[in-house]
Amino acid sequence: MLKVIRADDSTMTAPEPGLRRQVMATSEPMMLVRHRMEAGWVGAAHSHPHEQLIYILSGEIALTVDGETYTLLAGDSVMVPGDVVHQASAAVASEVLDVFTPAREDYR
Repeated sequence: MLKVIRADDSTMTAPEPGLRRQVMATSEPMMLVRHRMEAGWVGAAHSHPHEQLIYILSGEIALTVDGETYTLLAGDSVMVPGDVVHQASAAVASEVLDVFTPAREDYR
């Protein structure tokens, strides 16, 4: 039997100002996460051991990886390798899907 996870804004958490998160489908080797960023949100530069696939559902984000900044628009995708310092920001309200492998224990 499959467990269907509905996109439900009421279940989103607010891990930091301007960012909302919903953990969606997950298993031990991977995790799907929906993020909504408010206009003007700037995330902290960070790294983690997980590989991260990013798909932009709406809006536009700036993603800085190893000092180089990329503008990602709705429909764009990118893969950030594990243990690489990266930082995202959103000049406009944006929504993205992230896939992490392995699953992030700190998001559960």
